[in-house]
Amino acid sequence: MDFTPLLLAALAIFISVFTQSTVGFGTAMVGMPLLVSIVGIRVAAPLVALIGLTTEVLLLFILRGHLEVRSIARLVAAAAVGVPLGIWGVRHLSEALVVGLLGVVLVAYALYNLVGLQVPPLAAAKWAYVFGFASGVLGGAYNTSGPPVVIYGTGRRWSPDEFRANLQGFFLVIDAMVVAGHAAAGNLTGEVWQVYLVGLGALAAGMALGLAVGRRIAPETFRKLVLVTLALLGLRLLWATLGA
Repeated sequence: MDFTPLLLAALAIFISVFTQSTVGFGTAMVGMPLLVSIVGIRVAAPLVALIGLTTEVLLLFILRGHLEVRSIARLVAAAAVGVPLGIWGVRHLSEALVVGLLGVVLVAYALYNLVGLQVPPLAAAKWAYVFGFASGVLGGAYNTSGPPVVIYGTGRRWSPDEFRANLQGFFLVIDAMVVAGHAAAGNLTGEVWQVYLVGLGALAAGMALGLAVGRRIAPETFRKLVLVTLALLGLRLLWATLGA
């Protein structure tokens, strides 16, 4: 039996969970392109949702003292409204145009802040509804719900632990719905569970290392790391658009 694909999948899970544990997001961004090339899209899609959900439950338990429940409730409520609109938009909007525009926004936002300029802080709680709605629209249309919430978190000037905890709270709700959808569709096959179980050790190792690294990073350095990760996400979206 060739164990190479399982070992490569475990490595991909380690890298993706390490990223999410360090900066608060990235399991899907990092894990999907890596795992699709190893196990294919039919296994990768439900697998990433399972890995994400497990990671978020564990991280949220560890960081539960830093969770702002009201902020997350606003984001989730607004996202729930935006998801149906995003689903409608799949049939009426150009995917390349929307994803490409999102990539440009992410790169521009990250570079604007990295060069020393800063967007004014989002002091009013009502901004949660705006960014949550945008997240829901993007999630419903293109499974890309993270960027608006990440931008909202940086705008709120959350501390590193608040940032990680609040994002896990939001993503947990989203991924729980995604996993439920995959279960209803019969996508949680034996192969998916096999790779998931093999990857649990890599998940634990990636989380432990990511938390250790994240806690040793100064808040300003953490903010820059988040912005660099956002820029990389934007570049990946642009690359995918150009490739299409």
